[in-house]
Amino acid sequence: MKQYIGDTLALSNRIMRHNIRSIDTLLTVIAMPVMILLGMVYVFGGAIQIQGVSQDEYINYVLPGILLITIASGSAYTSLRINLDKTSGMFDRFKSMPISKSAVLGGQVIASVIFMLVSISAVLLVGFLIGFRSSATFSEWLLVGLLLVLFSLTVTWLSVPFGLAAGSIEGASSFSYILLGMLFVSSAFVPVDGMPKIVGIFAENQPMTPIIQTIRNLLNSNVVGNDLWVSIVWMVVIIILSYVVGIRVYKRV
Repeated sequence: MKQYIGDTLALSNRIMRHNIRSIDTLLTVIAMPVMILLGMVYVFGGAIQIQGVSQDEYINYVLPGILLITIASGSAYTSLRINLDKTSGMFDRFKSMPISKSAVLGGQVIASVIFMLVSISAVLLVGFLIGFRSSATFSEWLLVGLLLVLFSLTVTWLSVPFGLAAGSIEGASSFSYILLGMLFVSSAFVPVDGMPKIVGIFAENQPMTPIIQTIRNLLNSNVVGNDLWVSIVWMVVIIILSYVVGIRVYKRV
């Protein structure tokens, strides 16, 4: 266990150094969600009318979805880095070294989650600067943080088998478009009640909507209801399945 932890931290440090030195990664993973937030608030916010939500309060409504979009954007680089290590022969070098084999994927996951949390902090800071306010208590903020970490783990482990199985870097990075598409067809920007029937049914029963609703209610100190447990079940199941599939694919690479 001691060796596994040491190897995982060393490998995650390697990935973090690569992220910090990559200007386009920093711009895309941090700047893009910030631009989406500013666009939704200042460009589309005035045209979107939600019952019970004023134009000034729209940022409070939309921020939870933007936080998940921030995490989903970071998953593209997780999948890309994994695919790059595979195609460049780094995985073969790791397998020949006296290190824990599962630490290779563990290092990728830890580095990605840390990088995602940094991106979330930047988006939250911009949100506060442009008017976001929360009535959440300390315990509710803590629960929001735990959910964001769990969602980061979910999309990171989900990106692992995609990155390993993709035949090219382009194919690996396109994985995040699936997540972004699911986020756009959810309650991230507007309530699902106003969507066409078929789209609304999909939006209401896919994983993103209960997660967004839970975070939104926690930040507003509203009753969470069953959305919290539905969200946790969705994420735990996805993590377990992705971990099992990811380990099996990695052994065959």
